[in-house]
Amino acid sequence: MLFSSLVFLFTFLPITLLVYYLVPRKVKNVVLLIASLIFYAWGEPVYIFLMLISILFNYFCGMDIALKAGRKSQVRSLIFTIVVNLFILGFFKYYGFIVTNLNAILPFYIPYRKLELPIGISFYTFQTLSYIIDVYRGNVDVQVNLIDFGTYVTMFPQLIAGPIVQYADVERQLRERKESLTKFGYGAWFFVMGLAKKVLLANTIGSIYENIAAMDGMSVVTAWLGCLAYTFQIYFDFSGYSDMAVGLGKMFGFEFMQNFNYPYISKSVTEFWRRWHISLGSWFREYVYIPLGGNRKGFVKQCRNILIVFLLSGFWHGASWNFVVWGLIHGIYMVGAICLSQIRKDKKRILHPVAGWILTLLLVNIAWVFFRAPSLIGAWRILQQPFVNPLGSGIAETMSFLGIRGFAILRLLTTGISWLILERLPEEIDKNCQTQKGFCMAAVIFVVMVTVIEFSWLGRMASGGENAFIYFRF
Repeated sequence: MLFSSLVFLFTFLPITLLVYYLVPRKVKNVVLLIASLIFYAWGEPVYIFLMLISILFNYFCGMDIALKAGRKSQVRSLIFTIVVNLFILGFFKYYGFIVTNLNAILPFYIPYRKLELPIGISFYTFQTLSYIIDVYRGNVDVQVNLIDFGTYVTMFPQLIAGPIVQYADVERQLRERKESLTKFGYGAWFFVMGLAKKVLLANTIGSIYENIAAMDGMSVVTAWLGCLAYTFQIYFDFSGYSDMAVGLGKMFGFEFMQNFNYPYISKSVTEFWRRWHISLGSWFREYVYIPLGGNRKGFVKQCRNILIVFLLSGFWHGASWNFVVWGLIHGIYMVGAICLSQIRKDKKRILHPVAGWILTLLLVNIAWVFFRAPSLIGAWRILQQPFVNPLGSGIAETMSFLGIRGFAILRLLTTGISWLILERLPEEIDKNCQTQKGFCMAAVIFVVMVTVIEFSWLGRMASGGENAFIYFRF
């Protein structure tokens, strides 16, 4: 079930909210758990059993680790739990990829059946791993309430595409969160902001990219316009989902971390990764980078650890060499940034901030080509246009394209600029309506509900009814 679908907006969400706010505190998690299972089963009726198995397995493994007397026994239980979780993820996500590559090098053919990837498995697997590891470390108490644990794993606002919520961040909220009109208003605002990002920006920009990608030949201007179109499509698509997830969480009393913080204003790749997919970066830093030694064991090992993290990040995104190369490229970017910082001991900027921003956007754009292309050969063909074949079909082709799409491009630019202002509105409301917060939030809710209706229909018209998120199958 998609957040941008009419079924979700006008049936599932209103009913779930109504029941949730009518029932007493002690059964609110039961309502959330049932609603989340229905939400997941709507799109994955078969794989709901896989999710239930994952919940039960990790619940009992967490209990086992907490109750073990010796450290060695805990380590064995921890390793067993991690291996099983990664095996399940690896089997469904990488089985076909591994067999395909073996068939390319072996003298015989291994027959296999392509498996449909369970929706959200990469996200909820990482969440259960964060719980298991933190129980082992003693950072959190083991969850003895199966309903609460199941609610954490299946929570529908962030189940499909994040943000990746670490158990430590919601441990207390599962028991003691508070709902309010003000929080609900903020949540509704975030939800509509995310919905608008998806249906009005991401889908529109995506259609521009698809039209450019379908061209046989193009000039350098059009080629770069296509790269930029996808760069902004994936941002508005993914950050839109994350905003909707954060907003829904607030409606139910939860506080989830923001997953994006204006990543395309970054003046370095290092800054970009502090602003992009923040929950994934935090997960890899906490459970991979730091355990490997982080930056505490010398320059060479720090570079090694960074490359490992970004290679794993590439694998996490998908079963394709494209994602591996994408991760490796960003790993090389990061290592290069560390090398430059080692050379410049005075910590002064090497580039002017504007030059740093342009260079960062250029490097990120190049990497996105590998992320989006269907194959490595396809990525190379795309990169040929702006670099190897700078003239393409000439200036006439570019002007023709810009003439056809000029209005859409102008609209995207003006809307993108407006977005920088709109995303700050909740903060301004908070500053200027301290004494009348409830009234202000109630007014926002009213405007939000009207806007949701308009956006949902506009979104269906803009995208032909198809609103699937890019990260839907990661």
